[in-house]
Amino acid sequence: SIIKTALNCYQCFIDVDDSLRLCWGHILSEYNIRNVDSCFNTLERIFNNESRVIEAGKVGRGYDVMLKSILMAEIMPIVEEFDQQKNYDTVYEFRLQEAANNFIAAASRLPRASGCFPPCGFQAQGAVYNCMTCQYDSCEFPLDCPVKEIKVKENNGTRMWCKVPFLLPTDAEIVWRYAVEKTMLMDRFDEVTVGVDPLYFISSARPEHSGTYQCEIFSQEHSLVRIYYYLTVAPMAQIGHAELQDVFEQALLPGGQFPPLSHTVPFTLWLPSPALVTTCLTAMLLLVFLSLGALHWLSYQGRMIGTEDSDPAQETTFTENKKYLIHC
Repeated sequence: SIIKTALNCYQCFIDVDDSLRLCWGHILSEYNIRNVDSCFNTLERIFNNESRVIEAGKVGRGYDVMLKSILMAEIMPIVEEFDQQKNYDTVYEFRLQEAANNFIAAASRLPRASGCFPPCGFQAQGAVYNCMTCQYDSCEFPLDCPVKEIKVKENNGTRMWCKVPFLLPTDAEIVWRYAVEKTMLMDRFDEVTVGVDPLYFISSARPEHSGTYQCEIFSQEHSLVRIYYYLTVAPMAQIGHAELQDVFEQALLPGGQFPPLSHTVPFTLWLPSPALVTTCLTAMLLLVFLSLGALHWLSYQGRMIGTEDSDPAQETTFTENKKYLIHC
């Protein structure tokens, strides 16, 4: 059991045969005997248990090839030099630690990952190389993004974009789907379009356009992200009724402003209806005309009779009309 099973930046890129050639002549200075196991323990301590080596290996997508080149440039000359040659453990310690330091310095200058952008999507470019697993760690976000709410009035246009904040492959393909209800269940959707257009545009929305719209981005038949929009289209009749009701309510209030509501002193504001105001004004005008007519008639009778006394009943009628007018 010479070969250790633990993975590290060293074992990710250096073949086992080359490691055996490197450790063949490892001599324990304390006992002056050859011990290959001790050599592999040294490799594990310097490359696997050293946090600086692991951190330096956290490069962005695609740079693991350069990471391998840097490590091989440090290790392979030692392999060639030590192959079938005996060297004390102190020599191994010095040369391997020097190689690790050079690797840390060079690997740290390689581009880092661009980062992960929450909350959703498989983000390959945001992955980080992990020397402990010899693989890239994904951002570990779900494919499904949260549903976004969109509300629009009938006959108005609306746009839905299939865009993400992270970099997409050049061969990305977009599929738009639609479901009548608000849902994220795949079996409820019907496919609408397939292509590369990230925009879904409705020029004149109608109530039947309401529902959930999903766009899914693929690359080489692998799903990268699913984006959801829930669209609500308000009918014109409903909008007109609400606006008319609002105008009517404000017209009945002083200055068109709603009075502040008090939670401690409730009150009731009474205003006459428009029909009542119109009826009252009509009655007042009618009484004015009747009064003017009565005055004209009395004046005419006075001229005809001369000094004859006026009729008391007429005066009473005129007086009652004046009282009613004042009361109204």
